[in-house]
Amino acid sequence: MLHRLEQLTSSIRVAIIGIGSIGRGMVHQCQLTPSIECVSIADIRLDRAIACAEWLQRDYRVVSTLRGMHRAVDQGKLAVCEDGGLLARCELADVLIESTNSIGAAGQFAITTLEHQKHLIMMNAEADLLFGPYLLRLARQNGLVYSSADGDQPVVIGRLIDELRFWGFELVMAGNIKGYLDRYANPTTIIPEADKRGLDHKMCTSYTDGTKLCIEMALLANAFGMRTAVPGMHGPHAVDVHDVFELFDFDKLWEDRQPVVDYVLGAKPTGGVFAIGYTEDEYQQYTLDWFPPNMGPGPYYLFYRPYHLGHFESLASVVQAVLDGRSLLQPECGFRTNVYAYAKRDLHRGERLDGIGGYTCYGLIDNCIQDDPEPGLPICLAHDVTLARAVRKDQKIGMGDIQRDPDRLDFALHSRALECSSQGPR
Repeated sequence: MLHRLEQLTSSIRVAIIGIGSIGRGMVHQCQLTPSIECVSIADIRLDRAIACAEWLQRDYRVVSTLRGMHRAVDQGKLAVCEDGGLLARCELADVLIESTNSIGAAGQFAITTLEHQKHLIMMNAEADLLFGPYLLRLARQNGLVYSSADGDQPVVIGRLIDELRFWGFELVMAGNIKGYLDRYANPTTIIPEADKRGLDHKMCTSYTDGTKLCIEMALLANAFGMRTAVPGMHGPHAVDVHDVFELFDFDKLWEDRQPVVDYVLGAKPTGGVFAIGYTEDEYQQYTLDWFPPNMGPGPYYLFYRPYHLGHFESLASVVQAVLDGRSLLQPECGFRTNVYAYAKRDLHRGERLDGIGGYTCYGLIDNCIQDDPEPGLPICLAHDVTLARAVRKDQKIGMGDIQRDPDRLDFALHSRALECSSQGPR
């Protein structure tokens, strides 16, 4: 990949919406990876985008119109604005990376990007999950690539899966390694930890209460046709990732030959990911028995990676989209799973839900049931909706439990995604 980039006669031009910690890192990475140039950035907080440009010592221009953006890019300047829609419509970018923490607005940015003939990379797991099948349909209709971003756990695990399948193993489990879990964390209790890490309080809460983990594993499940054995996955405590052979009954989990997503809690390597492969091939088993790494007793074997590197690795998804027309991860299998809202405490009729990383609910991954008569409320839709009835602590919140506007952007786009999922890929 590096050699091919170095042979390019012109740079791959990237636009990035959302200049938080990961977006800022990706702008920086564009200056380090050969033949990639970030030509425009946007953030709802214009001062944050400007601060990023100044930190990187880029010659920039603040713009507020599409014409102004095109003029700035033509002049070799970094175009900076607060309207992500301008980047989605920019004709001088080859790829757009969506890295905001919005959901409905992110979905609209993504749609506009594909309608304006740019490849789309999602570093926004929530919008990626909620609207994925619809975005995939649009990308294919326009001859473009839509992909989850490399560097985050879903794609990093996806690479492990591709490798073990390439070697002839069957996939049994795709796994994450989580450091700490508190389902009832909220933006107040998380303040010390969030401030220590320089993280937004709601974002840090979503990491701690397990919602983000579930969203990441749902993305993976929908890409590879996987399921979860139980709502929220098992997630046993472990000291080391090799403990999986004692903690999971793989014969039972895989008796129907349907691979599952799961995780271990507190294990080393911190920040790592893993996958379990299966082979009955006697020569492969014989060879693995004397290889130095302890990969397992057979016929189940452990493959793991001790890290994922966020923005460092993110641009691989950009390069493969442009040079190969290849997506690293997309919901090929539609909604096999989703992440549904559960009450963090007893909730009262008329109470307003505050969504991911808030005070009212956490999210658990679960398998989707076609034509479910009592569908759950996806956690990615559980913001600024009112409860029509009381819900007890740890109870699943259903779509029938809320008052909602079906025409609200995020609900409307999710309905399109559900329709695309039920119709299958086209």
